[in-house]
Amino acid sequence: MATIIVQPGGARASKQRVSLTAIAHNRLMLLLLLFLAITTLLVGRLTWVGFFADGGRGGDGLSGMLPARADIVDRNGVPLARTMDAYSISVSPSKLIGEPAELARKLHEIFPDEPEAAFYKKLTGKRWAYLRRRALPEEVAAVNALGEIGIEFPREKERLYPQRTLAAHVLGFAPNAEGVGGMGVEAAFNDRLTDAALRGQPFAISIDSRVQGALESELYAQMVAQNAKGAGGIILDANTGEVIAMASIPVFDPNKLQNYAGKTCSESPLCNHIVQARYELGSTFKPLSIGAAMDRGVVTSMSKRYDATAPLAVAGFRIKDDHAMGRWINVPQILVHSSNIGTARIADEMGAEPLQHLFRELHFDQRAPIELKERAGTLWPVNWGRITTMTVSYGHGIAVTPLHLASAYAALVNGGLWRPATLRKLKPDEVPEGRRVFSAATSARMRQLLRMIVSAGTGRSANAVGYRIGGKTGSAEKPELGRYNKTSLVTTFAAAFPMDNPRYVVLTMMDEPKGNAQTFGLRTAAWTAAPVVKRVVERTAPMLGIMPDEHRDVDISDLMPLLGGDKGEKE
Repeated sequence: MATIIVQPGGARASKQRVSLTAIAHNRLMLLLLLFLAITTLLVGRLTWVGFFADGGRGGDGLSGMLPARADIVDRNGVPLARTMDAYSISVSPSKLIGEPAELARKLHEIFPDEPEAAFYKKLTGKRWAYLRRRALPEEVAAVNALGEIGIEFPREKERLYPQRTLAAHVLGFAPNAEGVGGMGVEAAFNDRLTDAALRGQPFAISIDSRVQGALESELYAQMVAQNAKGAGGIILDANTGEVIAMASIPVFDPNKLQNYAGKTCSESPLCNHIVQARYELGSTFKPLSIGAAMDRGVVTSMSKRYDATAPLAVAGFRIKDDHAMGRWINVPQILVHSSNIGTARIADEMGAEPLQHLFRELHFDQRAPIELKERAGTLWPVNWGRITTMTVSYGHGIAVTPLHLASAYAALVNGGLWRPATLRKLKPDEVPEGRRVFSAATSARMRQLLRMIVSAGTGRSANAVGYRIGGKTGSAEKPELGRYNKTSLVTTFAAAFPMDNPRYVVLTMMDEPKGNAQTFGLRTAAWTAAPVVKRVVERTAPMLGIMPDEHRDVDISDLMPLLGGDKGEKE
């Protein structure tokens, strides 16, 4: 039988151990409760800050996770500008272990668009410097393979333009993700793009990137073929004012900005010639002037004839036609043959006030209404005497931007309503009602006349089969040192389609085209600007839901006999 021996004080020790364990447990629970309370307090504070402490800007508690700047997308959701973590490549010259000259040579091989001397200057400098901003992953890998410890690869928030040069003048640029936009949509809509309540939502603009690409490629091809100084174009929704495409060439890459300081608009690739440059746009003004005369009751019949037998002498000036008719001509013949004399006689009969009134209604006396901040002013005649009224009627002595003219043509063909151009994608209930500048009857007649110009006149090279294009050519000498330079032309074709139910205005222009073998050395709009419209419409109309139909057209049967068998010369 076993004997149990009880040590003195053993029970007391056991009780002490139980007591200590209970105390430790209680202390641990207290610490856990205290930690839970602190955590709850911090979470509650952060939640309060997220929901209520944003100055009334409607934060959603997730603003810290949103991009610093909203994405920009085209009307179909294609990304045009995005904010994301991007690689940069930098150097600390004091940490370099390799030979700077050899490193510069290898960096130039990786980045051939950057001179070797520029890399060498940074590698031998005294301060930390960027070797490349917005570098591609494969470029980072190539530089990293050089094994240089003095070269680093910081990740930074960058504003990237995935379509590169596409619509660059429309988009503009932002120096960095947190900065203010430098031009274009980035500057015009800066508040919207940085609004804490909205920057998580892409901002849709009116541009269609497919149409934009087609317009840019056709303009560039013609500019090269004509050895022109520059080119530009715009496609405008005739019934809403939305800009579907806007191109200015030469272009620039907003991902790789250079220093263009000190350069004039005509010299800088950053210049958007559709809104920042003003031109005397020549004969494209003739339909506007004749439309004003029709509304004022000066032109009451298409068969009314005007004396074009000889140049028109007024106040020491002689107004003449490039292709002299040498006879009396009616209104359709004036437009089909682009007669300066006939248009001037109509304007003279109408007087200055109606023409001034129309041009003011079309905003020809002020900057073109659009959201862009970079907009040129116009050249408005100081003295509206008799000779000025005549010359302005056919586009000389007044200078506006191509955007002014595109908006005017939209009103001319859409039933007579002028609307401001916009780069916002509009919902149906956001389309402005418009302001009447032409009567509906005049607009209907002008659709016939513009279609005649393309089917039988100076615009024949723009006639895309089945698309019922109507428009007007304009070839104007550029003013230089107080006189016109006969060797420097700005050629324009302002058009709309389909003319039986106009949907879009298309305007193209060439700056100082030189002519080539295909144009027989001719530099006028019929040979340089009008063919671009034809090709652009053929490429983009199906994208816009307009298919060719050779069985539909504007009814011009009542006007064709007035041409009397004429075949319009190309202006």
